[in-house]
Amino acid sequence: MKVLVVDDSIVFRSQISASLSGVENVEVVGTAANGKIALLKLQQQQVDLITLDMEMPELNGLETIKEMKRLEIKAKIIVFSSQTISGAEKALEALAAGADDVVAKPSSDDMSFDKAQKMIEEALIPRVLQFSKSSYRVSGATATISINSQLRPAVSANYTSTKKNLKHFSPKAVVIASSTGGPNALEAIFENLKCVPSVPIFIVQHMPPVFTQILARRLGDISGIPVHEATDGQRPKGGNVYLAPGGYHMFVHKDVNGLVIKLTQDHLRNSVRPAADFLFESAEEIFHHQLLGVILTGMGEDGAAGAKRIHDAGGAIVIQDKESCVVFGMPGAVFVNDTYDDIMNLSEITQFLKTVIV
Repeated sequence: MKVLVVDDSIVFRSQISASLSGVENVEVVGTAANGKIALLKLQQQQVDLITLDMEMPELNGLETIKEMKRLEIKAKIIVFSSQTISGAEKALEALAAGADDVVAKPSSDDMSFDKAQKMIEEALIPRVLQFSKSSYRVSGATATISINSQLRPAVSANYTSTKKNLKHFSPKAVVIASSTGGPNALEAIFENLKCVPSVPIFIVQHMPPVFTQILARRLGDISGIPVHEATDGQRPKGGNVYLAPGGYHMFVHKDVNGLVIKLTQDHLRNSVRPAADFLFESAEEIFHHQLLGVILTGMGEDGAAGAKRIHDAGGAIVIQDKESCVVFGMPGAVFVNDTYDDIMNLSEITQFLKTVIV
C-alpha cells in the first residue's frame, strides 16, 4: 500500500511517516506540506491512501478532498483533525465530502514527540491496514482474514442456520454499532427515516471525544429526532436516540424507576472504547427477544459477541451488506458467525426500521 502524508507541520509529517515506516506491505511514497502540492503528487504517481491534515495553507483538507473527487482520484483518505468543536465539525464535513476515516490529532503542546508518535501509531496503523487489499475478502459464505483479525471459527458444515422472518418483528429497543464509514452510514439512515421512533435507539460509533458530540447534533438536525450524546444516569425513552460519548462505554440497565444509562471508562474491549459489545449485551439482558441489533460498516469485530447474544436470545440481527460498506469488518464478523437474520444495504435498513420502530 502506497501512502502519501499531507500535513503543513514538518513535525507531524515526520511522526506519521515514522509510524508507518515499519509496517509490512505499507510504503510512504512521499509527503506534502499542503493540498496543492498533494494534488500534484497524486497525479504524478500511484497512491493508494493519503493521510490528510485539515488545517493547511494554499489548499486545506476539505478543499483537497473536493478536488480529489473532481479529478476522480480514487485514493483512500484518512483525515487528521484537532480534538476541538471546530475540528470535529470539519472532520465530519470531510467524511461527508468523501474522506474514509478520521484520526484525532494529538496536541504536541501537551506531550513529548515520542508520546505523540505512539498515539499516532496506535490510532493510525489499524486504520491504514483496514484498507489493505488483502485485509478482508468475502466470497459466498466464507471469509478470509489476513491482517489484524481474530474472528471466531466459521460455523461447521452440518450446522443449520436459523433465520427469523422479520416481517412482523416488533422490537422494544434498537441497538446500532458502527465504525469506519459509520458517520455517513448513520446520516444516510437518519436523514431518510422521516418518522419518530416509538422505541429508544442506542448507538455506538467508534469516534474520539468531542467528535461524538458533533455527530449527535448532526443526526438530530437532519432527522428531526432528538439525538443525545448520552450522559451517565440518563433515563432513555421512546422517540429518542442515544449516542455513546467518545471514550466511554455505554450500558443500559433497569432499576425500580425504569431504564437508565450507565457510562464507564473501564478497560478497552476489542481495542475500542466505546465498545458495542457492552451495549448489545446489557440491552439483551433487559429486552431479550424484543431487541433489534444493527451492525453497520466498520473495521474489526466489535459487536460480533453482542450480536450472537441477541440472536441466541431470540432477538433480531441485521447487518449491512459488503457492497455498501466502507469496511466489511464488523458486519463481516457477524456474517462469519452466522448470527444474523438479514443482510441489507443502507436504503433497505432505513425502510426496515420504518416498519418496526413506529
